[in-house]
Amino acid sequence: MKLITFTEAGWSRVGLLKDDGVIDLSIACPSLPHEMLALIQAGPDAIALAASACDQAPHFSLLGVAFEAVIKRPPKIIAIGLNYRAHAEESNMALPEVPLVFTKQSTSANGPYSPIYWSEEGNAMDYEGELALVISRNCRRVTQDQAKEVILGFCVANDVSVRDWQMRGTPPSFTMGKSWDSHCPIGPSIVVGEGIDPHNLRLQTWVNGALRQDSRTDDLIFDCYALIEFLSTAFTLEAGDVILTGTPSGVGFAQQPPARLVPGDRVRVEIEGLGAIENEVIVEPEAAARF
Repeated sequence: MKLITFTEAGWSRVGLLKDDGVIDLSIACPSLPHEMLALIQAGPDAIALAASACDQAPHFSLLGVAFEAVIKRPPKIIAIGLNYRAHAEESNMALPEVPLVFTKQSTSANGPYSPIYWSEEGNAMDYEGELALVISRNCRRVTQDQAKEVILGFCVANDVSVRDWQMRGTPPSFTMGKSWDSHCPIGPSIVVGEGIDPHNLRLQTWVNGALRQDSRTDDLIFDCYALIEFLSTAFTLEAGDVILTGTPSGVGFAQQPPARLVPGDRVRVEIEGLGAIENEVIVEPEAAARF
């Protein structure tokens, strides 16, 4: 099952992504919540009811809807730095002994095909293709053996980074460099079930058609289950939390010379079995400023 958030006729709601279109769950299962976070919080019976609609005919074509961030405002977006062996090597850093944890503010969540904002204050932009997982229920002190039970599904993400802001201060403040509005495209769907092995997937990132990242998730230093155990030891993971598991080698600032994202660039991240997201970098529009 592939859960999506989409907008049609000015109304955003939850659906199922099929090869030939979109099933509108507000029609197929009208008793279900129409918003993704509420659907996840409704629990396994609600998810099972949504899955029961998978065999219905699509209500809309793929071109007839706009895809939104799978969860428009996740309770938490937790990210992991330096979590691929090859990425640690290209960064000239030792392998971490424990996960390097930071947060991206929930307002950074963005649609899988929506533009990424560039501005003069944050022009040292970089891409980071990543595997993301979505937590299915509130949980704490989850062991690695139990971790699979609290994962709803997986999706594709881009941990867009503003490198100069990321490295400001002593020590650096990752959150400020990682949390700019629009800098967490995520989707196109939450893939639930379907035999996904999160630790054996090919991840690729292209910039303007040029392949920059090409790795597999078996290069993760701390796998998905280890991350859940580590994080949930300290704090409660909540239904709808998104965990970005880290990026492989090939980021722009490891290129020679370093390559910044600039307006007009297109970044595509694809993960085997999960689909692809693609976002254009644009100058932040004046309408994005709210005062």
